[in-house]
This record gives sequence, structure tokens and C-alpha cells, in this order.
Amino acid sequence: MYLLRIALPDQPGTLGVVASALGAAGADILAVDVVSRAADGTAIDDFVVELPLGGRADSLVSACLAVSGVRVLWLSRYAAGGNLRHDLEAVEAMTEQPAEAERLLVRHAPVVFRADWALLVSRDRDTGRVVVPHATPAAPDLPGDEAPWLPLDRPVRLEIPAGWEDRGWRHVTAATTPLGSRHRALVIGRSGGPEILGSELARLAHLAGLSQTVLRTLGPEPDPVPDD
Repeated sequence: MYLLRIALPDQPGTLGVVASALGAAGADILAVDVVSRAADGTAIDDFVVELPLGGRADSLVSACLAVSGVRVLWLSRYAAGGNLRHDLEAVEAMTEQPAEAERLLVRHAPVVFRADWALLVSRDRDTGRVVVPHATPAAPDLPGDEAPWLPLDRPVRLEIPAGWEDRGWRHVTAATTPLGSRHRALVIGRSGGPEILGSELARLAHLAGLSQTVLRTLGPEPDPVPDD
């Protein structure tokens, strides 16, 4: 399976032409997501496709470039496979188990955002100690138990510290958003790319906010504060 990200004219019929070209190249299209639309009339779409045994990945690129106005931004193997989960489905999973909303958010975020891993990082405001309450199996460790992007006020693309490159963070494209407070954050990462777009940052922040809403409104009641 492959993840193919393309830029194409945002006009009727173009997506169908691209899909037909990929089909003619032998690709089985498993999913299509509109990632963003720009004011210049360009859309960015993600295709998850499967090639038959012996199929060549470069045939996907050639098929797309044969369509007028189409550019291929990224092509890579797609480790998450065909079990796709979109934003709404992730929210539904959290509402079914509201007490586990944050754990489920971390679990599903890589598939929602076509990423390789996700983690939740938290810093104690008194001691400065950093912990990772939840992480997917492929998530790298935090070197030195540090999270230099905290405290965090808004979703951002991460600049990976140079000293981290030999510790599991080489060629990582990552983004983070606050989760409940400035001292807690959801982080997603892709090995090599593609670049995390502004529309994806907005979705990441929105989904993180929804997890907190689910936790507050549907989760267990907090322990009562004892009287003095």
C-alpha cells in the first residue's frame, strides 16, 4: 500500500480523471481525502492505494503527471494499511470510552493524520519533570526526558533539536498541539514527510480539543474535594 499526496486543480472532474489514471495503472484506490483547498484554486488530496504484486510505485507518479495541472507532492509506503479512521470515527471511539479519551486520541491520531506515531507529553509545572502518559509503539523516546516546545499556546510544526537526530528523530516531520493546558501536548510524527499542512494543524488542534470536551462532559466525575 502507498500514500500518494497530490496537488490538483480544484475543479469538477479533475479528481475523477486522476482516479481513472491510477486505475489504468493498476492501482486499487482504498481511500481519498481532501487535505486542503487553497485560494488559488488548488486542492491537495491524499490517496491510499494498493498495487498488485509486481506493481511499480513509479507508475503511480507517471499516471498522475499525465493529468494536466497535477503535481505529485509525496509518495511513500503506507504502514497503517487499509484500516482507515477519520476524525469523526476517532471522536466516536472516544465517546464510547470517555474516561480513555486521551489514550484513544493518541492511539488513533496516526491513522487519522497519515502519521507514523503519536504521543502525549506532560510537564509538571512545579518540578519541571516531563512524562509520556501515552504513546504508540513506533513513537521515539524523548532524549533526556525533555520537551523543549512546552509550554505551548497553539498548534505548531516542531523544529527537531539537532542533538535528537541520532536518537530516533532523524528525518522526522512532526507537529504538536496543546492538550488541556499549555504544559501538556499531543505530538504526531511522520518519518521523512510529507510536510504537515496548515489545515492538518487546525484539524489536530480541533481533535485534541474534542478529546477534552469528551473527557469533561462524559468522563467520570472528579473525586470530591474533602472539607477542611
